Amino acid sequence: MSGVLVIAHAERAEALAASTHLVDWLEGEGHTVEMGGVEAAAIGRPDLEAGELTGSVWDLAVSVGGDGTMLRSFDLVASAGVPVLGVNVGHLGYLTEFEPGQLTETVAAALAGALGVSERMMVSARVRRAAGEGRDDAGDHDRDPQDTEDTDVWTGLNEVVLEKRDPGHTVRLEVWLDGEVFATYAADGLIVSTPTGSTAYSLSAGGAVVAPTHSSLQVTPVAPHMLFDRSLLLPPDTEIGVRVISERPALAAVDGRSATMLHTGDELVVTRAPYEARLVTAGGGSFHRVLKHKFGLKDR
Repeated sequence: MSGVLVIAHAERAEALAASTHLVDWLEGEGHTVEMGGVEAAAIGRPDLEAGELTGSVWDLAVSVGGDGTMLRSFDLVASAGVPVLGVNVGHLGYLTEFEPGQLTETVAAALAGALGVSERMMVSARVRRAAGEGRDDAGDHDRDPQDTEDTDVWTGLNEVVLEKRDPGHTVRLEVWLDGEVFATYAADGLIVSTPTGSTAYSLSAGGAVVAPTHSSLQVTPVAPHMLFDRSLLLPPDTEIGVRVISERPALAAVDGRSATMLHTGDELVVTRAPYEARLVTAGGGSFHRVLKHKFGLKDR
């Protein structure tokens, strides 16, 4: 008997239908099933709501949705080393390898150890606050003038983004690499992405496509107003500091989730996360074949 966490896109009927079918099958096979509260209520099974999403009691997490649902799943269970199997009911589905029609046999194979697990580098971010007056603007709580660093740490599979809050204006961001000043960017924002995240926001900003099993961090400016507008591909253990030096604030987000607001002198510190995401895979396609398929590339 295994413990399985099912995470579903609660606003997609196909995802809820597939999840209901999967839950019925898992229970029929004698496995223990839990779900997030929203999706458990959506399929009429509030009794399946997990009390605390720590990941410690699950052998497998099944994500039914698109890439956004996959990112939420990794946010919940990656720190506990739980592998995530992605079922695609979204659009592009770059992280979701399996289809709803093969749901139960795929999960059965994963629980039997018949499928591979790919380990993916993750990224971590924290904030060092500049000493100054407490603020209560833009949703920030008043902070003590002696407060020099956030206690929160955010972790993501794709990227950490620091971007402008105010439309029509750029922010000035001073970038440090391993404690040394590299450059000052005037831009709409800056992305620090993992290899997995190289096909997400970073790609649309002109970043390079990187094989997901590679170990590196990529720094990509968003709409830079300067001559140097290239992405930087850095060693995976580089500590990247991004300090706000303009009077306008900047918003930090991790995998599309808003994290916190940074003001003048505040610094976002981005590093490799202390653990990796574990992605269940059939292992049948190389990276470049998957890339061609997902982006509709044709042979000549």
